[in-house]
Formats: sequence, structure tokens, C-alpha cells
Amino acid sequence: MAFLMSMLNGRDLGIFVLLLLFSCRFSHGVESDINCLRSIKATLEDPLDMLTSSWNFNNGTEGFICNFLGIECWHPHESKVLNIKLADLGLKGQFPRGIKNCTSLTGLDLSSNNLNGTIPDDIDNLIYYITSLDLSSNNFSGTIPKSISNITFLNILKLDNNKLTGQIPAELGQLNRLKTFSVANNQLSGPVPNFNNGTNTLDYAGNPGLCGGPLGSCEAAAKKSNSVVIVAAGVGGATFAALVVIIGLFFFMRRVSARKKEEDPEGNKWARSLKGTKGIKVSMFKKSVSKMRLSDLMKATNNFSKDNIIGSGRTGTVYKAVLDDGTSLMVKRLQESQHSEKEFLSEMSTLGSVEHRNLVPLLGFCVAKKERLLVYKHMPHGTLHDQLHPVEADGAKIMDWPTRLKIGIGAARGLAWLHHNCNPRIIHRNVSSKCILLDADFEPKISDFGLARLMNPIDTHLSTFVNGEFGDLGYVAPEYTRTLVATPKGDVYSFGTVLLELVTGERATHISKAPEDFKGNLVEWILQLSSKSQLTDAIDKSLMGKGVDEEVFQFLKVACNCVVPTSKERPTMFEVFQLLRAIGQKYNFTIEEEMSTPSNTADCAGELIVAREMMEIN
Repeated sequence: MAFLMSMLNGRDLGIFVLLLLFSCRFSHGVESDINCLRSIKATLEDPLDMLTSSWNFNNGTEGFICNFLGIECWHPHESKVLNIKLADLGLKGQFPRGIKNCTSLTGLDLSSNNLNGTIPDDIDNLIYYITSLDLSSNNFSGTIPKSISNITFLNILKLDNNKLTGQIPAELGQLNRLKTFSVANNQLSGPVPNFNNGTNTLDYAGNPGLCGGPLGSCEAAAKKSNSVVIVAAGVGGATFAALVVIIGLFFFMRRVSARKKEEDPEGNKWARSLKGTKGIKVSMFKKSVSKMRLSDLMKATNNFSKDNIIGSGRTGTVYKAVLDDGTSLMVKRLQESQHSEKEFLSEMSTLGSVEHRNLVPLLGFCVAKKERLLVYKHMPHGTLHDQLHPVEADGAKIMDWPTRLKIGIGAARGLAWLHHNCNPRIIHRNVSSKCILLDADFEPKISDFGLARLMNPIDTHLSTFVNGEFGDLGYVAPEYTRTLVATPKGDVYSFGTVLLELVTGERATHISKAPEDFKGNLVEWILQLSSKSQLTDAIDKSLMGKGVDEEVFQFLKVACNCVVPTSKERPTMFEVFQLLRAIGQKYNFTIEEEMSTPSNTADCAGELIVAREMMEIN
């Protein structure tokens, strides 16, 4: 052990120790999490009987608590609580201290209840590994504890619509992973924290005593306050003059407010901050794409208006951009990064050379202040997820079988190329129907592959754990919750879930055709049907009786092989591609020369490994 620790640098040693601590918390056993929920139920008043009717502890089955209202587990058959979501249940009482026994918890939502009292001063000891905390719309009073700054994995912190008083602790600015921070509609005062991590959403509305940062200088606020006092003191002797001043200020502020609204109708502060850098060039990889500057991207996205957002996820927000010549592009604003500009440029130069027919091509990039913008070719048909599960189902066009098969084969080809033909090989780590984009011909293009960590002997893949992100629910391989290590077979499992979506038309986490008492995800539903020899019941009815029943069933069998619980029993991505290609042979979706063997590696990301190692060291 001493030798191993001596081989690690300071940062890696910290991660190693953290992983051991987290593993120790996992090893505390099932009883700890059960006692955690028992304590929460006993502590909180439940006037609507929401917990009383659902949280029944008279059950000895492993994982029984995973069926409780508002409880999400790491795995449905293992009593380790991942998230607690008890929003809008009419609950009363104080913050439940027994939550400390939920030792594997990463998300807590107690919003829109009637909880009162103060937020515990030692809250960091109760929920240290939390990544999302939502206590909004309650009756919490007192001050915001400084100890929240010790919950270093926080991505989301919502404390709005309470009765909190005093100052916001400046220490909260040290939360480097924080993306959303809301304290609106409290009774807070004083300077706001200085967030230097590119926090996406800051909401201070309804706290007139706050100042600093995006709210303007505190000195200006103090001067304004003194002016009000002076005017009030002179009202008795100069009422008319005071009224004139007040009325003048009123119309002046209305005019200023209207002007600001015209200049920045979306309130998009980060985009507005780039106005002084509009002359920065956008580095383009394709000669066929016209030269452009940041000002062109700003204009093409209407200053990155919210109306132009076409997608968002863990890696960033995607905007549709339309150039003056009518060319449509996608511009991705990356989430905050700890990497230096030199490291980022090195990575971009490598990703710009990665080309494959089933990968979304990176056309260019731009660095402006702290912002990192990526320019991609626009995909007219959006994500596979939106095509399979449209918001407005009534007007949606049902995808036919050849299109679904084409998408499955193409996406498998792209992932297999990343796994087997790149040198070094790449694990995606967040495969889902949301990361598969569709061009005008419904040819699938895998996105965000370049933002995944590369496969190499010294890579422990700990970033997935450290950032508190394990991929989207329903797609995560079961072994990830035990090992915290990303593997190619984990990608295979996630892709198998995508294949199941294609053949069943169901979502990964919600199955419309399952019985009402079924609480599992898509994979668990499929495994349950398979054990009863009822797999055909899962197939989308729109695909049956069209002369392709055998193809559809073979496709379903490939998907089932991808999602078996034991990773060693799953096929490789190359094998998945070959199996799907055989099913679609008559459609001529592939050419014989493509990826004949998995050993013909291409130096698709040779420099990227160096950049990744540099990022890990720093």
C-alpha cells in the first residue's frame, strides 16, 4: 500500500483516499440506509399520509426500499439510496438529521413542503457526498450555514423561497463544481459570494439587501440607501421637492430598465460579457466552412438566446446558429473547465482531426475569456431521444423499421470505431439516445465522444465518481455502482438500452406498457419478460405484421445480450456492430470494407492522451 501511495501524485492520492472513504461508506451495509429512511419517516410530520401509505418497512426483500415513494437506489435490488426526492408532499417538521445514515446519497430534494427551523450548522457532516440539494419553497429560517462550503461535490444548491436572513457565506464561492445557485425571495443582505467557476445560474431576486457581483457594487447600494434616508428626513420641509425627485428617479429607473431589457432581453449575462471580445476569431478545421468571428456566432444565435437552445446536458448547452448565408450550425457552450487554455487548444486540435461518418464532426472552436465554444455541423432531425419520445406525441411521425435499424447499425459502427479502431481507444461513458444525433437522412451521429476519458493503462476513470455523475438513469451499467470504474462493456450496456428503446418505443426509465405496480426501468422490464418467455410483448406494435418480424426479434435479442447483468457475458461493440450489420444486410446500410477487423487501429486521437494526462496532473 505504501508503495502504491508513493507512486501517486498529490491530486491522485486525494482521489484515491476519497474513493476508499466512499467505498467504506458503501460497506456499512443495507441496514444503515433502511434506518435512514425509518428516521426520516419518524422525524417528519406527514399530514397527507404520503409516506405512511408508501414507506412500509415490513419487508425483508433485498432492495424493498427502492420501491418507496421518492426513493431512487443505486440498483433496484440493492438497498443503497442514490436520491431522495420528497418534493411537494405537504411534509412538516425540521431538517431530518437521520439522513446521515443514507451513506451513499448523492441527491436530496425536500422542496415545496412546510419544513421549518434552521438549516443544520453541521449539514456537511450529514450529507457530505451530495451533488444536488434542493430545500426551496419551505419555511427555513436563520442563516445559511458556512459548512455548506464543505460539501465540495455540490452541482446544484437551491434555497429560494424560504425565510433565511443574514449574509450569504462568502465561502460558498469555493464550491468549484456549482452550476446552479438560487436564494431568491428570502431576507438576505450584504455582499454575494464571488463565484469564479462559471456558475450557469445565479438567482438573487427578492433580496433587496444583497449587493456585489452581478447586482452591482455594494458602495453604490450604500450610497443609494443614504440618499433615501436624506430624502425621508427632509420630507417635512421639502415635500414637493422630494416628490419631484422620487418621480424623476422612478421614470429614470424605468427608462434604464427598459434599455437594459432591449439590450439583453434574455438576461443572458455570460453572453453579454462577451461583447468586448466579438473580434476574436473562430478557429475552423474545415476549409469549406467560411471564416468567422465570435461576432458571427453571436449574431447567428441571437446573442445565445434561450429561444435558440436545442439541447443541454452534463457537458454543456447547445444552441442553433444560422449564418447570414443560411448555413445552419450547432454551437455548444461547454460547462466550466479547470483546464488551462493551452490544454484546451491541444485537445481541440486533436478532436478536429477525428473523422468518422457516425461521429458528429467538430468544425471549429472559440475561446473567449472563460468561455469555451464548440462549433458543429447542424443535425436537422435532432436527437434520437426526441424522435422516439416526442413531447407532442399526437403530431409525431412513427419511425419505420428500416430507419430504426439504420440508426442502430450506424450508431454501433461509430461506437465500435471508438472502442476498437482508435489509438488509443475511447470510452464514451455517457451513451444514451440523447447523445445520438440524426442528420437529414437519419444517419446517426454520436456526440460528446471527444469529451470522454480515453482508455489507457494508468487511467482509473475516477472522474465519473468525483463529479458525482454516473450517466443518465436507466443507461448505467450495474457494475458501475460497485466498482466506480468505466469500461467498454459499460458502454455496451448503455448502447443495449438504446437498442431496446429503438425496438420497444419505450423510455429508458418509464415503461408505458408495464403494469402499474412495476417500478423498474426498461432493462429490468425486458429481463422480466425474458424470464417468462414473453419478449415479443415488448416489441413496438407499429413494427409488427409488416414482414420484418424475424428481423425485429433478432434485433431485440442482440439488445438483450448487451444488457445482461454480468459484464463479461456482454459482446464487444465490434461484435454488436457485426450482429446488427448481418440483420440489415439486405438494406445495404454498410459497405464491406468498413471496419473489417477491430485490429486496424487509426491514430484518431493520438495527441488527446497527452492532453488528458496533463489535465489529470493539474
